[in-house]
Amino acid sequence: MNNSDTTETEKRFIDLETKISHQDLMLEELHEVLYKQQAEISFLQKKLKVLEEQFSSSNEIRPAGEKPPHY
Repeated sequence: MNNSDTTETEKRFIDLETKISHQDLMLEELHEVLYKQQAEISFLQKKLKVLEEQFSSSNEIRPAGEKPPHY
């Protein structure tokens, strides 16, 4: 193996290490985004449940066309 082969091998090795490093960073960023999205989804699901409970407990059936009492 001559000097140019060693240099080319080292360059390829460094390129691979750089790509792996960038992929690790991207995976960490993706994990953070997914974690935040899941937290937001959980929050919205809880809020929706509360709203559904409030709506079902205060839902009064009125005949079609009847205006609500505040009119």
